[in-house]
Amino acid sequence: MRKSLPGKKIIATASLVALLAATAATPALAVGGARHDVDEALKTLVRDGVPGAQATVTNPSGRTWSEREGVGNVETGTPFPHGSKFRAASVTKTFVAVVILQLVAEGKVRLDTPIDRYLPGLVSGNGNDGTKITVRQLLQHTSGLYDYVRDLDLEEWRHRGAEPGELVAIGLAHPPAFAPGTSWAYSNTNYIIAGMLIEKLTGRSVADEIRSRISEPLGLRGTSLPQRGNEELPRPHARGYAPGPVDYTEFDPSAAGASGGLISTGEDLTRFYGALVDGHLLPRAQLAEMQRTVPRPGGVPGSDYGLGVGSVPLSCGGRFWGHGGNIVGYANLSGAVPHGRRVNVVVNQNPLPDKASKDLAKALDTGFCAR
Repeated sequence: MRKSLPGKKIIATASLVALLAATAATPALAVGGARHDVDEALKTLVRDGVPGAQATVTNPSGRTWSEREGVGNVETGTPFPHGSKFRAASVTKTFVAVVILQLVAEGKVRLDTPIDRYLPGLVSGNGNDGTKITVRQLLQHTSGLYDYVRDLDLEEWRHRGAEPGELVAIGLAHPPAFAPGTSWAYSNTNYIIAGMLIEKLTGRSVADEIRSRISEPLGLRGTSLPQRGNEELPRPHARGYAPGPVDYTEFDPSAAGASGGLISTGEDLTRFYGALVDGHLLPRAQLAEMQRTVPRPGGVPGSDYGLGVGSVPLSCGGRFWGHGGNIVGYANLSGAVPHGRRVNVVVNQNPLPDKASKDLAKALDTGFCAR
């Protein structure tokens, strides 16, 4: 029997996608009280309908701890595994933006140059014009390009996979939502094109560039961008579910690609975002470009979006930089305060139950703010 999800989408545009932080640091970490508060936040997530949840917190000294609640497998009842790998979805965008900004630092691409200069003729038709859309506008979601994900049918694409050009063509079959640079709208199409740009400039796959430029230097052993046809999620992992529950742990990630195909762990993502905001991945000039934000209409009040990262206020003061990711089976939020805490929260169900989106954001905030 065929089963489908509301809207039939493989990848949900992350409802809490923007999460970057300013300079204010959070209070010093008192592990005992913080662990209790984070655990209570995870229990709330499970009570409100997700099978399992895990939070990973790294304090400024580098000490990392995690809490978990619920189950990683609804059939066996086994707990959410320690060090669980999961589909990190739109967190991929921060990795892709870092690679492009490194290429900017190397003089291989310019942020305010039209994408047509690098990928001639790719963005055209139905009012879409690559001569008027810059690299910056792609990374910042101010291009106006239609989000191809809106037209994906889960059952058709789950095991089929796709090439980047196919996905871009879906987006370009629609007219733009607005003239480039005049508004903001989240679109996965932007990052599929960004991935194609990386491959054009380097002659290597996006997966290879992420591995050599980010994962290997930082020791992110659980992080990878699988290629078309690789439907397996490496162990250990919690199984990922859609409401039902329906098991969607295995599917072809190339339908998400450079916009959301990454696999990672909580430990890897706290290390990644910490290294990013502390200036270890980008020169100062390029990190400043990444952190030049625009308002994000309809997002978390006070949140803004930069180049592949967002800025979101914390209940305890200050902000953090990071991203959220929603893909069928998994939802996560991840980020860091400069020279402060780094937090990741992941659940093994998506689409989320009604209350769980707010629960997820609260659990992340608790990880940053609990004493």
